[in-house]
Amino acid sequence: MIDSPPPQPLLFGWEEWVGLPDLGVPAIKAKVDTGARTSALHAFDIETFGPTARPKVRFTVHPIPGRDDLIIPCSAPIIDRRDVTSSNGERELRYVIASRLAVAGDSWPIEITLTNRSSMASRMLLGRQALKDHISIVATDRFLQPELSYEVYHTARMRAAQPSRALRIAVLSREDNYSTRRIVTEGEKRGHTVEVIDTTRCYMAINALAPEVHYDGKRLPRYDAVIPRIGASITPYGAAVIRQFETIGTYCVNPSAGITASRDKLYAHQLMARARIGMPNTAFAASPHDTANLMALVGPAPLIVKLLESTQGKGVVLAETKKAAESVIDAFRGLKANFLVQDFVKEAAGEDIRCLVIDGKVVAAMKRTGAEGDFRSNLHRGGSAKPVRITKPERDTAVRAARVFDLNMAGVDLLRSESGVKVLEVNSSPGLEGIETSTGKNITGALYDMIESRVRPVPVRRRKTGRADSV
Repeated sequence: MIDSPPPQPLLFGWEEWVGLPDLGVPAIKAKVDTGARTSALHAFDIETFGPTARPKVRFTVHPIPGRDDLIIPCSAPIIDRRDVTSSNGERELRYVIASRLAVAGDSWPIEITLTNRSSMASRMLLGRQALKDHISIVATDRFLQPELSYEVYHTARMRAAQPSRALRIAVLSREDNYSTRRIVTEGEKRGHTVEVIDTTRCYMAINALAPEVHYDGKRLPRYDAVIPRIGASITPYGAAVIRQFETIGTYCVNPSAGITASRDKLYAHQLMARARIGMPNTAFAASPHDTANLMALVGPAPLIVKLLESTQGKGVVLAETKKAAESVIDAFRGLKANFLVQDFVKEAAGEDIRCLVIDGKVVAAMKRTGAEGDFRSNLHRGGSAKPVRITKPERDTAVRAARVFDLNMAGVDLLRSESGVKVLEVNSSPGLEGIETSTGKNITGALYDMIESRVRPVPVRRRKTGRADSV
């Protein structure tokens, strides 16, 4: 057997260009210091997160000296925490992570401590643990390996080359239901940390310089994303909490304005009418003297009378005759309730189609059929569901309806009528159980695909105003 020749020695000067591909840092100058055991990386905003048994750390890197406006967000599992004595004799307790070191087309794993090196000439230090056995140091030279360039941070390829990273995500929910549990389980399966927060227990510090969200006596940490699951009964307060996260700069799956607009059925129908989206004939009036005219605008009985605050089929009444419609309207007015009157689409036969729209695409659709004797098809009221193939007009209508409210995730309910597709409702917090069970699709996974694409660690440049632009 012929022995393979030993690898050719790598020559390192006292400073070299290297890359950290696991962290999304393709080019950084590193000082080589064989007197130090572990390598060190210049890091800011160091913050731990995740479960105690598997803690993670997230931080930002400024790879170019003098360019603190260029920011690379990173995260990694914590492998250790060590006391490190710097060259000037100062001791510091640092988090230790692992990453590949890339040099001249080769790469190998190294350990890195995170620290503030703003006073150092080099943004990274390479200790002896990072140096292979066949690396020789030429202490009088620099850049003996191929030189890289900071221009890589200004190319379009930078976005595509960014690695996936663990995210810290908050779910605003008051319920321990299927949807909330699925969001947590799917996120943790992907390596993210997902925390469920009771919306009503949040409170806010509203000021111009440092807006904050507090919870149970503590300021909430920075989240990469917030997934709102706001119940209808707390819409105003839930929207206020989401607005606060938006003010901080956190990515929110659905914006506060879209949630508020979709929950206001009158305003929602007006917005869809403005966008020329088909819907059942709808009328609204405040005066009791307008009952007859109100019904005439919609058409002959049977009619649907619907409370503006109705959810899951509650507060929705089918009036089969004109007299019944007048009685229901009078009863709602007696309760000082706001309501709509709509025509009843007979040909739908108690069925509707729920389209789940994520990131501007219909990812799943199911046909819902009401329980025996019930015109409402809501699954919460005993209805059943099965997967359904939808037409292109139905798909386009669902996407347009979600876009009207700027919702990145929405359940759009459609009716098939003789005059075309009609939108019944747009739901900003659609349930996941029925549609995942009936279609067998991983809807929650599609939600995370969108979140990960929106909050990937893309290098950004901060303007002087505090806003950030992609490089």
